[in-house]
Amino acid sequence: MAKKSFLLALSLVAGLAHAEPETTQQPEIGPDGFKNPLQTLKFDPSLSQREFERASMAALSIYDPWESWNRRVYHFNYRFDEWVFLPVVNGYVYITPRFLRSGVSNFFSNLGDVPNLLNSLLQLKGKRSLQTTGRLLVNTTVGIVGLWDPATMWGLPKQSEDFGQTLGYYGVPDGPYIMLPLLGPSNLRDTGGRVFDLAAEQQINFLNVADFANDHPEVTALRLVDIRYTTNFRYGEMNSPFEYEQVRYIYTKARELQIAE
Repeated sequence: MAKKSFLLALSLVAGLAHAEPETTQQPEIGPDGFKNPLQTLKFDPSLSQREFERASMAALSIYDPWESWNRRVYHFNYRFDEWVFLPVVNGYVYITPRFLRSGVSNFFSNLGDVPNLLNSLLQLKGKRSLQTTGRLLVNTTVGIVGLWDPATMWGLPKQSEDFGQTLGYYGVPDGPYIMLPLLGPSNLRDTGGRVFDLAAEQQINFLNVADFANDHPEVTALRLVDIRYTTNFRYGEMNSPFEYEQVRYIYTKARELQIAE
């Protein structure tokens, strides 16, 4: 009996050894070296289109208790941009040579490094503070008060810091979303940060520009035109009926990333 049981066990082991191993479907590897997960992805047929759209909109949800007012401001900004801002910018581009436009942008960018440095110090970012200090020194001297930007070519890239980021760095919540007239998307925390940065720039009065601009409003107007000239965003370019929601979401998430870096 024991001998028969032993022979039966041997035959079972031999059969398993000769059996072909079970194969499972594996995603194919494309020419770029990455697997294609959609090949084996199973969709839930019970998920209706309405549920999918509701879930998608929930993912874009941002705290916006003043949405009705914000949408009116958004529409105003849209029309002002279309009828006033962009025609002025186009005229500015038409009558101003490229090298002069670059000089204007570099000059105002150099002024912007003053609040950048202040907020880097407030956030205790030593390396970034040193880089911004180096940019100010190099661009103000070698770059002739900032008309040229040799600091970037010398390995000192521009670092953007503002008081809204400083408040977020110390845990201040962003608060309700706000659409500011002409200035665009913001929130309660960042709006207060804008006021602080403007006041700090006025008090520091780097290169005496603040006092000069108070007597010559055309300098402020030129700065606003330059800001719009260097901003790539165009209203309506998303070609979506949900552009307001998309801009609101992108701004909020971008600020979270800036604060976290």
